Amino acid sequence: MSAPRIISRTETALSPWVRVVRKTVAGMIGRQEEVFHCLAQPDYIAVLAITPGGLIPIIRQYRPAVEADSWELPAGLIDPGEPPEAACRRELKEETGLETLSIIMADAYDADPGRMENRLHAFIVKASDPDPRFTGEAGQTVEFVTAPMLYAAVVCGKIRYLHHVGIVAMAMVQGWLKP
Repeated sequence: MSAPRIISRTETALSPWVRVVRKTVAGMIGRQEEVFHCLAQPDYIAVLAITPGGLIPIIRQYRPAVEADSWELPAGLIDPGEPPEAACRRELKEETGLETLSIIMADAYDADPGRMENRLHAFIVKASDPDPRFTGEAGQTVEFVTAPMLYAAVVCGKIRYLHHVGIVAMAMVQGWLKP
């Protein structure tokens, strides 16, 4: 039997950031042609930045989707044609004022392969020290924490964004963070 294949695809834009995609799939074992829906949006990046002094920035901002404030790593959408590494440097600078000194580790993951087409690009970077003159983006608060504080924020549920929890776990497994 042949591998599953997309035989038709249509998109409906909901906003500049989200599209609903309708795919008709043939060749799935035990199924006739079937229609699946998913969301499409640009790929995005998330950054676990570590300063020379061992501080890690986390961002608080209101998220209408969950109707609450969310504590997160610096993150954002990749602009059209922008390499993920450039988006990493840009977002870290915009949200925290930190410069990316070196990228220690980067990888890309499926955001939610059952429902979304986009990828999450995860970065662990060595960053500059905080600039005390930095003023953040409107609606965002930047807090600098130590690795044990970051670990505690994940364990107690202050950081609830699963992709960002995964990046923290990945950094711990790789030995870049110690709780």
